[in-house]
Formats: sequence, structure tokens, C-alpha cells
Amino acid sequence: MTSQTPKTTGNDRERPGEPGAQDSGLQAGLKNRHLSMIAIGGVIGAGLFVGSSSGIATAGPGILLSYALVGTLVVLVMRMLGEMSAANPTSGSFSAHADRALGPWAGFTIGWLYWFFWVVVLAVEATAGAVILEGWIPAVPQWAWALIVMLVLTATNLVSVGSYGEFEFWFAGIKVVAIAAFIVIGGLAVFGLLPGVDSDQAGLSNLTSHGGFLPNGAGAILTGVLLVVFSFMGSEIATLAAGESENPQQAVTKATNSIIWRVAVFYLGSILVVVSLLPWDSESITKDGSYVAALDSLGIPHAGQIMNFIVLTSVLSCLNSGLYTASRMAFSLGRRGDAPKSFARTTGSGVPRTAILASVAFGFVAVFFNYKFPDSVFLFLVNSSGAVALFVWLVICFSQLRMRKIIKAEAPEKLVVKMWLYPYLTWATAALIVFILGYMLTDTEHDGRTTISLSLLVAAVVLAIAFVKEKTQAGRRAADSDQARDKVSAG
Repeated sequence: MTSQTPKTTGNDRERPGEPGAQDSGLQAGLKNRHLSMIAIGGVIGAGLFVGSSSGIATAGPGILLSYALVGTLVVLVMRMLGEMSAANPTSGSFSAHADRALGPWAGFTIGWLYWFFWVVVLAVEATAGAVILEGWIPAVPQWAWALIVMLVLTATNLVSVGSYGEFEFWFAGIKVVAIAAFIVIGGLAVFGLLPGVDSDQAGLSNLTSHGGFLPNGAGAILTGVLLVVFSFMGSEIATLAAGESENPQQAVTKATNSIIWRVAVFYLGSILVVVSLLPWDSESITKDGSYVAALDSLGIPHAGQIMNFIVLTSVLSCLNSGLYTASRMAFSLGRRGDAPKSFARTTGSGVPRTAILASVAFGFVAVFFNYKFPDSVFLFLVNSSGAVALFVWLVICFSQLRMRKIIKAEAPEKLVVKMWLYPYLTWATAALIVFILGYMLTDTEHDGRTTISLSLLVAAVVLAIAFVKEKTQAGRRAADSDQARDKVSAG
């Protein structure tokens, strides 16, 4: 086994795209089919299957507007991120771009917050998967299932980036096939082309009956936004993974250009089918979950178990990607001197082993808190990482405003992906994100105020650490410079 530890002292910080994956110690082990499926599967989180019912109950058929609003936001943010990542592919993605565009404090802060988010997600998803597995095999306790799932996926990530890509290819493939089949079969039922389905219950009339399209008023659209926004987290994973692909620029460009149809089909398409098959206020939607209720209405036997299998696959996919993403962000922080140097070391197969083990260790701690202190410590962890997605998107906006000028000055030929209507649409996107964050402060019914308050508190702590670290390093560099001058004078 060999290892590499890049030097990152002083001003010698990693810059996006300089050097490439091989120079950093990572290897281009992801194939084009891996990247394609990672990009498609990245927008289909377990939250879509298990979290959409609360959104439907809150906003009625108008939840489609909530998904459309957040989907548009994700498309715009991914366009900005795609512009920067296609020009400078790097394992640190938006954190590395923020480091260069806004300053080391920005890259440090958003990098560690993002890492924290995925470490908590590891615990959430491991527990969700354990619940399903215990239901199938009750002889194995829930905590043991969580441990088994975490250990298996940790081993997968430790082997090589190719093994991660292969697992994710099949996990994401199952999700994609399942949701595509659901849309096709459900669409046939909506238009009365599927025998055995009650035509009086299923149909587009469900969008306007039972109180209308917005039964709880237009304000419910914004409340719906708060409930669905976090299910979109993961669309940016493709830009982190691209740094370990054979053709990073092509991979990022393809993922960026396809985000529109991915959001339109998998989110808007499937939710449209759900609210057309059943009245939004159907008791079965809140009782069984939106997708299970929809499958039941189609007369599909064992709908609950089918959906449990799909959700389990989504959970495993999210766990697999979460561990990969957290470790690569830790690796990038290590390369820039914002994390222990050991995080930047790679094995002979190009795997940042220490970064992976450190990430999964904190994931295990979070799992422990979930079992021992679910309503106190773990609830704090979940709430304090809940708004990180919006923080990341906001930083991407401000980074792109600066990075466009840097790229045009240094290498304009690398602008193969461009943000539309720059800079006006970038500013409009940032304003919308700030508005959503502000609106969260008014939401007490769905814990929006708690989530944003705790997330801001954690962000402030990390930001303070970043400034202290930067000031300390500046003082150290000044002292080294003075010593050097003294030596020259003495000589």
C-alpha cells in the first residue's frame, strides 16, 4: 500500500482543478454509467417516498407548486455549480469553489457544515433501514441491523471508488426503474386505461375537487416548500464524484444539462400521479404513506412490502452516497489544510481511508445518540443540520458570482456550461433562498423556526472557528516571514 499526503501549509492551498484526481491521490475509478446513474439517482432520495405525504396533507394538490418551486431552485443552483465544476472539477466541489471565490473561511465553513449534514444523515438512514429489516427478520434487533448496514457499506467504500460506483449504480437503478414503472402504470390508471381501477376515484378531477387545487390557501405552498426542500439534497453529489471519473468535464456537463428532466419526471411526474390517483385528503395517504396508498388504489398486491423494498433501496443508496460524499469532503478539507493532514492520505487504490473511517465513526456516534437520546441529543443534531442544504445553495450562488470573473480571466475556454442570464438570475436565486430561510423563522407548526435557529447557531460556531484558524495561520505566516528577514539581515 502507498499513500500520498499533499502539502497544504501556508498559501499553498488546493485550488479547484489543480491538480487532478491522480495528482491528489484519488483515482479515476468511476465509469460513465456510474456517473450517469449517480446523477439520476442523486435527486431521488428516500424523502420523496416517505416524506411527500405530509406535504400533500398540508398543501393538497398545490404541493405540485411547492415541488415545482424547489425543483426550479435546484435546477438554477445546479446550473451555477455545473459552471464552476465543469471548469474546475474537484473532489471538494462547492467547498473548494467557495474557498477560492470567497476566501478560506467560506470553504472551511460550508465544507464542515456539509460534512456534518451527511454524518447525521448516515444515522437517520441507517435507523430507517434497520426498522424495515427488523420488520422482515425480527430475530435480529434493530441496532444490530443498523450496525450491519453501516459496516457493509463502509467496507464497500474502503475497497475502491469503483466498488462505490457499482453499488450505487444498482441501488439507483432500482429506484429509477421503480419510480418510472409507478409513473407509467399510475398514468394509465389516471386516464382510465388500466382495468380494475375505480374510474370514479382516480382521475385528473382529483386536482380540483375536494376543496380545489389550493384547499388550504396559497400560503400552504410556502409551507409545502419547507417540507419538501430537504428531499432534494443530493443532486450535487455528481459534481463531487466527477473528480474521480475518466472525463470530469464531460460528466459534470451531462449531469448539469439533465437536471431539468430528472426533477420534472421523478418529482413532479410521480407526485402528479399520486394526487391524481387519490383525493389529497384521503385518510390512506397520511396513514399508509402517499406511494403505498397509490399502489393500493391500483389493486397491486403487497403494495406495502413492495414500497418497503424500494424505500430500503433508497436508504441504502443514500447511506452509500452519504458516506462517499462525507469522506470526499473531509479529504478535500484535509488537502486545503482545513482538516487533519491524515484525511488527505490515500491508499494504493486511491481511497481516502482515514477520511472514510473518521466519517463513519461520527456516523456510529450519531446512531448511538439516536437509540439512547432520540428526543434530545439526536433531535438537536437533526435540527441543527436541517438548513445546511439552503446554506450550501446560497454559498454556491455567491461563489458563482465571483468564479465567473475568475474563469473568464484565467481560462475562458473552460466555460462550457454557463449560468443563464448571469448575474441577474443568480441574484434572484440567492434572494429566493434568503426568503425561504426567513420564512422558516415564522414556521412554528413544522419546527421550521427551531431548525433554522439551531442550524444558524452551528453555522456561527463553525464560522467563528474558521476566522480564528485563519487569524492564527496569518499570525504564524507573519512570524515566519519576520524570522526569514532576520536571518537575511544577520547574514
